[in-house]
Amino acid sequence: MRLFAALDLPNEQKRLLSALRRTIAGVIWYPPESYHLTLRFIGEVRARPLLEEIDHALAGINAAPVTVELSGVGIITQAGRSRLWAGLAPSDSLSTLQSRVEAALRRAGLSAEKRRFQPHVSLGVFQGEPGPDIVRWIQNHNLLRSASAEIGHITLFHSHKTNDEPHYEACADYPLTLHAYTPVRAE
Repeated sequence: MRLFAALDLPNEQKRLLSALRRTIAGVIWYPPESYHLTLRFIGEVRARPLLEEIDHALAGINAAPVTVELSGVGIITQAGRSRLWAGLAPSDSLSTLQSRVEAALRRAGLSAEKRRFQPHVSLGVFQGEPGPDIVRWIQNHNLLRSASAEIGHITLFHSHKTNDEPHYEACADYPLTLHAYTPVRAE
């Protein structure tokens, strides 16, 4: 199973992002139900013991719910394929949560993530260089802002490979609750 840990966006933010979709030659838009913020790509997991370790690690994360706000759009290009995305406003709580997810999954036996965390929501893909319609789309939406929204759980998703649009299945939700630390006093 191809897995990743993410924040599933609230419906209001999914609707806002869905409204940005336009007919642009060569762009394959992702379905709005797939919009999410990846905290950590896990990859292919075949061994049940590792899956149980991942489940246990994510269940043990101690973090408060996070507030997210969409902010701007752009392009990421990797291996000749470009992705249109919406960014998120900088957030200390989001960075802290991502760091805790990374640390928990490393303790569960996963290797360190090689890419720097850049919070974004993938909206669609295209091949080659961005044409004038894509450039115009970015110019028209680069000042995108949403109302802030609180997200109270991490979702473990199973990614099903398809040729065009992604299909993600939620496997488990892990509530975000911050447990106060109370030091034990020696008497």
